[in-house]
Amino acid sequence: MEDKKSLVLIGRIASVMSVLMYVSYIPQIVDNLSGHAGDPIQPFVAMLNCIFWTIHGLFGSDGHTRDMPIVIANVPGFLFGFTAFITVFIH
Repeated sequence: MEDKKSLVLIGRIASVMSVLMYVSYIPQIVDNLSGHAGDPIQPFVAMLNCIFWTIHGLFGSDGHTRDMPIVIANVPGFLFGFTAFITVFIH
């Protein structure tokens, strides 16, 4: 039983860290909008990765099982990755 509690805690920590990782795009977005554009490749690939993980979280490997922590952890990555990618091209 203790192992299951530990795994749940690790999953929650991992979800929070994932969201924080994608929120860290905010400085790049600000720099992009200030005329100091960064490289668009990493946020673009992160955005694609998050799209696939969100789809997997919504439908699972069997087409029916949802894993909402995966969805919650990856939706911000899609939003911030997309924003960081798009703002590279706005001057």
